[in-house]
Amino acid sequence: MAPRLTLLSTGGTIAGRAASAADTTGYTAGALDPAALIAAVPGLDTLAMLSCEAVFAIDSKDMTPARWLTLLRTVRQHLARADCDGVVITHGTDTLEETAFFLHLCLPPGKPVVLTAAMRPATALSADGPMNLYQAVAVAADPAAHGKGVLVVMNDTIFAGATVVKRHTGALDAITAPDVGPLGHALPVRFVATPVDDTAGRVPADALAALDDLPRVDILHVAAGSDPDLLAGAADRHCAGVVLALPGNGSLPAAWVDAARQAQAAGVRVLRASRTPAGAVSPAADADAALPGSGRLNPVKARIALMLEQATGIACLTP
Repeated sequence: MAPRLTLLSTGGTIAGRAASAADTTGYTAGALDPAALIAAVPGLDTLAMLSCEAVFAIDSKDMTPARWLTLLRTVRQHLARADCDGVVITHGTDTLEETAFFLHLCLPPGKPVVLTAAMRPATALSADGPMNLYQAVAVAADPAAHGKGVLVVMNDTIFAGATVVKRHTGALDAITAPDVGPLGHALPVRFVATPVDDTAGRVPADALAALDDLPRVDILHVAAGSDPDLLAGAADRHCAGVVLALPGNGSLPAAWVDAARQAQAAGVRVLRASRTPAGAVSPAADADAALPGSGRLNPVKARIALMLEQATGIACLTP
């Protein structure tokens, strides 16, 4: 019997509609429902038996931590069903890496959970969404995807959900995985590597069951001469934490050291991350070794890890 998969739609460019087939920017994201997405991809029924549910119909720039919690609960409900062998999620690319990383931290490896997206709206000439969706379903339906954790499938490439970033504003291969590369390729499905991140399911979803939102954690981009007063107001903004997107190896400017210490004394977690696109932040900083680094997590992923730590007390940050 063919695998039984659930398609959850959240909106995004993959479900976008524009007035012109040549328009790839002036479109309405999330305009198509999941049934319309399925109808646009001939042959899906040869891969799996699909059911579908619309969770959101938004542009992914409007994704929020509260919506992550809703999505997590919906995914878990479907995975718990005996007649569901895996879940495919359609999403926008703008915040795809954040949603994928959040789900990675909250879902232990088991039944496949595969996210996909598109860089061109569904109405565009040479829209990439239908092929991406076909490949995502193919991966979710393949037994080799079981136990791999949250995956992202884009442009014939399989990535670990923990490692993806958006590297380009418009290229079809905008989604990539710096430092670690892909796990494999689709059509035919073939895995050539195993996930390197061991934090999958680090936060039991039950620990978030009573929450409607996550604690506030801000990101401050620190450029040459940025004023540390930006950090001084974190406690007044009721921030549980602040991630500093710093130069190079998470290097804290001397002018920011006192502000960082004062924020910590006021109960605000301060984390050093790097604004560079690849590489890890070392555990110690020459400016102030007391401030922890984000390891291999970029600022947006470090923010998610810190939110979950503050919400549950479970350590999500690793060197």
